Amino acid sequence: MKSHVNIQIDDFDYPLPDERIAQYPLVERDHSRLLICKDEIISEDLFYNISKHLPEKCTLVFNDTKVIHARLLFRKETGSLIELFCLEPYSCELQTAFQQKENCEWKCLVGNNKRWKSGLLKLIVGDKILFAEKIKQEGENFIIRFSWKPANLHFIEVIEIFGKVPLPPYISRSAEDRDEATYQTVYAKYDGSVAAPTAGLHFTENVFSELDRDEKKRLFLTLHVGAGTFKPVTANNIAQHEMHEEHFSVSRQFISSLLVQIQNKRSIIPVGTTSLRTIESLYWLGVKCLLQKSDAIFLDQWEAYEFEELNYSAIDALQALLDEIDKFNTSFLHGATRMIIVPGYKFKIANGIITNFHQPRSTLLLLVAALIGERWKQAYRYALENNFRFLSYGDCCLFLKH
Repeated sequence: MKSHVNIQIDDFDYPLPDERIAQYPLVERDHSRLLICKDEIISEDLFYNISKHLPEKCTLVFNDTKVIHARLLFRKETGSLIELFCLEPYSCELQTAFQQKENCEWKCLVGNNKRWKSGLLKLIVGDKILFAEKIKQEGENFIIRFSWKPANLHFIEVIEIFGKVPLPPYISRSAEDRDEATYQTVYAKYDGSVAAPTAGLHFTENVFSELDRDEKKRLFLTLHVGAGTFKPVTANNIAQHEMHEEHFSVSRQFISSLLVQIQNKRSIIPVGTTSLRTIESLYWLGVKCLLQKSDAIFLDQWEAYEFEELNYSAIDALQALLDEIDKFNTSFLHGATRMIIVPGYKFKIANGIITNFHQPRSTLLLLVAALIGERWKQAYRYALENNFRFLSYGDCCLFLKH
């Protein structure tokens, strides 16, 4: 970890009044304001003009995960409301869990847990019934066994019927019908996230047409965003913070295409922190392949910093990852990352980021600071002084490295 152990979260705080947190998106998602931080200059525009502010030769990397109805609201006979927030399957892989019939077990957060000592919770929608049973507690989470009727429904169908859109905790209202569309990117494809990759919410087909016209390329990966993205940093020294784990899936074709973009000296601009975290993790997984590490599909919190002096090129690392995939004759790499990106980190693939404004004292703000340094303070001060809208349903930023 070296110098990174001395990073104090107090240095990444800023005042964010509640009224600056966007509670609803704009009617036209690509009409959000865009703050641009490039070559020490801060400027602004509207998001639908983003193509003209991107590097001439650039490739955008999108996360095509799809938000699931992760919030389940049960009302006991006593009238108490119990909220279950589905985090991840308890004993199987995500896509397998979605296809389970009759019953399954998930790790969940339980709201108002003190009101639920024991017994089955029941939720009825039409002729369909969902039951929830508390099995055991693991730390802050609970293992919940779900069962349902009709039993031939898949679990992904069950939560779409009974669940609600999992709006972030700082949006102080209940989910509404409109959130079904607005809290989902227009290119969402693979079920699995409990939070939207919100930088992607600004994109529309019109913006994509502009990008195509300007010969800006697009690549897609899948990282399922976990509730840990909202986990506050409670330790003042970042070395004591435990980073959450997230699972990603990338095709061999994606890694091969990314390699070609880098060989052609195109700027790689991830859309959102999840895309950035994934492509930087891929680099380090490639390094682990070069080092012949046995656990080359998992990147731990500080591993990247242990290897940083090795200085392999992105081309060498990605080629090693492709070679490893070919050994197993598979077309997809399924991996996990706990990587934390903090100031001092040397980016290996990303040349910038398209992202929303992030909460004070958050790991996402640390990531932005790692990319653009102390300029994050100027950018956020400009946004606050000029009435930008913050967080998931708020405005957008384009931050480019020098």
